[in-house]
Amino acid sequence: MENRVALIAVIVEKADSTEALNAILHEYNSCIIGRMGIPYRKREIGLISVAVDAPSETVNALCGRLGKLPGVTAKAVYAKLK
Repeated sequence: MENRVALIAVIVEKADSTEALNAILHEYNSCIIGRMGIPYRKREIGLISVAVDAPSETVNALCGRLGKLPGVTAKAVYAKLK
């Protein structure tokens, strides 16, 4: 399967999910290009962007696992390049 470049946007509304979120990201570290997290203290949420280079199935699996965590929303956007 061909790799795709994607950006996963993650919003963390429950800080209790952070440890599980980081564990999942660690499992996928071989396909993660980089990540940036921004704590938004005014709203008590975390904003995380994760850049990945992986097959679509892997990106979807990662996004799905993150989105199943309590208080976590995750969505992927794919680059048009092949």
